Amino acid sequence: MIDKNIVKSFVEEWLAEKEYFLVDVEISTDNKIVVEIDHADGVWIEDCVELSRYIEDRLDRDKEDYELEVGSAGLGQPFKVHQQYEIHVGKEVEVLAADGKKYKGVLKSVEGRQFVVTVQEKVHQEGKKRPVVQPVDHTFSMDEVKYTKYIISFK
Repeated sequence: MIDKNIVKSFVEEWLAEKEYFLVDVEISTDNKIVVEIDHADGVWIEDCVELSRYIEDRLDRDKEDYELEVGSAGLGQPFKVHQQYEIHVGKEVEVLAADGKKYKGVLKSVEGRQFVVTVQEKVHQEGKKRPVVQPVDHTFSMDEVKYTKYIISFK
């Protein structure tokens, strides 16, 4: 079986001078290699082809047969790495908290492994009969949420 760390090192070499970042490398038991990269402005197919060729030039098909797939982290898929949070600041996200509660709002900030999402919530104010909708900040830890993902909007 092909070593995941070797493939990761090839990807990181290719990424060294680029604004892309590595999201994930998966290798199945039948040597299917799936490499996911991302970029603040999206991923170009030409760059996926270039990275694929770069990896293929460094792996020996005579030694081990494999299938290679290089692509972008899917839109609407849960975030896997810190950089995905950073590039989505100011955009609408959905968070599934550890307690099973979902929050939809704008990713306000990222600080270390913590992030803040501003959610529009109905809040009871003293002296008013009806609740008022206002922004409420919720702080989460990346390590304690079930997922966070970008919400695709067609507005």
